[in-house]
Amino acid sequence: MHSRDDVQYAMETTTVLLTPDRRIDTFGDTRFDFLMLSELMDSVGSIRVRTGKIEAVRPRIVRPDGLSDIEMEGFDDSAKERFERLVAKMREAGHKLAFLQYGFRFARGQVSEELVTSSMDDLRGRVLEDARQRGNPAQAIIEGVDDAWEVSLFKFVLEMIEHSMPINGFDFQRRGLL
Repeated sequence: MHSRDDVQYAMETTTVLLTPDRRIDTFGDTRFDFLMLSELMDSVGSIRVRTGKIEAVRPRIVRPDGLSDIEMEGFDDSAKERFERLVAKMREAGHKLAFLQYGFRFARGQVSEELVTSSMDDLRGRVLEDARQRGNPAQAIIEGVDDAWEVSLFKFVLEMIEHSMPINGFDFQRRGLL
């Protein structure tokens, strides 16, 4: 488990160098290929290169009656009660409570790792050039933190949700689902 400082550091320093051309599909699952570069903290000039896949599950619409299905794992009972009171107040005020819920699947077994001796600048340039030549629309390249690489991957996931949400919302509205 990473400390709060580790998580904050990874979120602040992670950079998505290449964002996939495609977004999260509104009505189907979407797969992204990632390549993550991270310098080893205790070895100058050593970079860990991780490659793998992450799958975005089709976004779901969560409506007021479905809010009780939202998992609040890790929160105590008082937090759950505050959430339920907030939802009740919003309903009373006449707010339409519908939003998109995203889910992701990530299998650690699909991740491969390789240590490369290089400067980050040189390796970054080579990896980006190779990705441009291949032209994979689902490719992401991330520069992250080695010890908290999962947090760096999570930052990529959040950015994909942010880029995809307006398109997904429009698609749902166009079909009269939102």
